[in-house]
Amino acid sequence: MNRSVQTWDDVLTLLDTLFEENADRWSDRGGAAWWDAFYADRERGVPFFRGAPDESLVQWVEDGLVDLPAGARVLELGCGPGRNAIWLAQQGCRVDAVDLSDSALTWARERALSVGVDVRFERADIFAWAVPDGGYDLVYDSGCFHHLPPHRRPAHRELLRRALRPGASFGLACFAAGAMGTEDADLELYRAGSLAGGLAYTAQELRSTFGWLQERELRRMRAMSGQDGRFGEDFLWAGLFARDERPGI
Repeated sequence: MNRSVQTWDDVLTLLDTLFEENADRWSDRGGAAWWDAFYADRERGVPFFRGAPDESLVQWVEDGLVDLPAGARVLELGCGPGRNAIWLAQQGCRVDAVDLSDSALTWARERALSVGVDVRFERADIFAWAVPDGGYDLVYDSGCFHHLPPHRRPAHRELLRRALRPGASFGLACFAAGAMGTEDADLELYRAGSLAGGLAYTAQELRSTFGWLQERELRRMRAMSGQDGRFGEDFLWAGLFARDERPGI
């Protein structure tokens, strides 16, 4: 007999086990090993292996939708090989970047060293990671959110609540319904024990999920060629939201 569930974190961990270990992309249970294997071959034809930042992120900064003064604090969730984190550091930001994969972070550190920027890369489960005091001016999530099972969405929201300063921005890139990812209902994901490679979201679902934040822009990412210095795939949503400037909101 096992009565080990005593906290809400225990409940989340228990729900994690309803998915096959080889379907886990979000925790140390199976996700770390899967992503390590994924990033081990750097020559794979994966578009986001290029060292180019998301076109939406660049555009938001250039258009002033995201205000990043010199020394702004930035957090990237699921940074992979560091393409966005490094670009943000090149803009003068102080960047913390978290990922499950040692392979990805080794690559990211090599890239940062090669262009002479300092990024604080850390291997961690984002839900076990302690948010530093003071919070961030920008939290960016490019491809992490759509790999989370439904029961982890509230924990993702609470992570953002802890990490975002009043007035700070949250940027997102995730699978768009009708273009990439599974559209199965949440319940069906548990019945199948799989996320089928990632969850697709409609615009309304994203507005509902992040409705506690102010929407700045929600559009499809623009497809970009390999020679333009930016990453872009039109099967992704590009969403920008902002926290209320009033503390505690």
